[in-house]
Amino acid sequence: MRVVVTGASGNVGTSLLRALAADAAVDSVLGLARRRPEAEVAKTTWATTDVVDGDLAGHFRGADVVVHLAWLIQPSHDQFAMWRTNVVGTERVLAAAAEAGVGALVCASSVGAYSPGPKDRQVDESWPTHGVTTSSYSRDKAYQERLLDLFERDHPQVRVVRLRPALTFKREAASEIRRYFLGPLLPGSLVRAGAIPVVPKVKRLRTQGVHADDVGEAYRLAVVGDARGPFNLAADPVLDADTLAGLLDARPVPVPAAALKAGAAATWRLRLQPVSSGWLDLALQSPLLDAGRARAELGWRPRRSATEALGELLTGLRQGAGADTPPLDPRAGGPLRRGEFRTGVGGT
Repeated sequence: MRVVVTGASGNVGTSLLRALAADAAVDSVLGLARRRPEAEVAKTTWATTDVVDGDLAGHFRGADVVVHLAWLIQPSHDQFAMWRTNVVGTERVLAAAAEAGVGALVCASSVGAYSPGPKDRQVDESWPTHGVTTSSYSRDKAYQERLLDLFERDHPQVRVVRLRPALTFKREAASEIRRYFLGPLLPGSLVRAGAIPVVPKVKRLRTQGVHADDVGEAYRLAVVGDARGPFNLAADPVLDADTLAGLLDARPVPVPAAALKAGAAATWRLRLQPVSSGWLDLALQSPLLDAGRARAELGWRPRRSATEALGELLTGLRQGAGADTPPLDPRAGGPLRRGEFRTGVGGT
């Protein structure tokens, strides 16, 4: 089996490559990335291309399965740039897969594709995927779902799988997650027990997590199996302010959602941190996921709890951990994180 992976050098991509390398059914993997990584993975060769303007069909020819992971989180102040990669890039991947005669497409969707939902129970894959309108990330994910709907209608011979994971963590992704979501002003030394005295506790701020290696395993199962359709991916338990406070030995303090949102909006506009308040809207409104279908039809079982995955991320943040690919490189922000300040936090 020959597999091609777009966005192969990121958080989930690097975990997937390791999972595919260990599978006897997989003969070779072509990892596509905008910047060629130095990392070497068994069975994997690298090619440099961009889903926005690269020759995707040429790379896809002869592939049994294409896994589409390429997605931009930043620059948050340039939504057109993100749209071109996320939406136009997905359109081009789908067109190239059809042109190349690929037999199966496994696509990275997200909890962020879902419409607002409950926090006191879990929803399955039938929950509407129209996104949270105030989040550009969520809007793009919802648009991607509609593109996949049309692709499935027009190409019924192609097996299409959509994986919708919760927040995805691992130690090696800590530097990337810090750059994309926390910004250059957070000292890693603060991410330890006792250093942060309080954690804001906001009503409905309850979410789920999963380890990137467990997500990579779900993708492997989707690649080598015969499953079709959408699958939620999440590990227990649900994560909230009490969970984070316990990991940091901090005290949860009730804070109105409006106050937290106003602070996020102001600090984003001032480029003090890289995410807009739409991310908080997404966290407050997205539903909790029932991963029962992945367990029943993919045979997927997360090996790590959500708390373990989050704890591993916090350790990585404290240590400045990363990996040998451009997105995960702990040196990507430059000495003293000057590169992040020079380009504008959340900028291009």
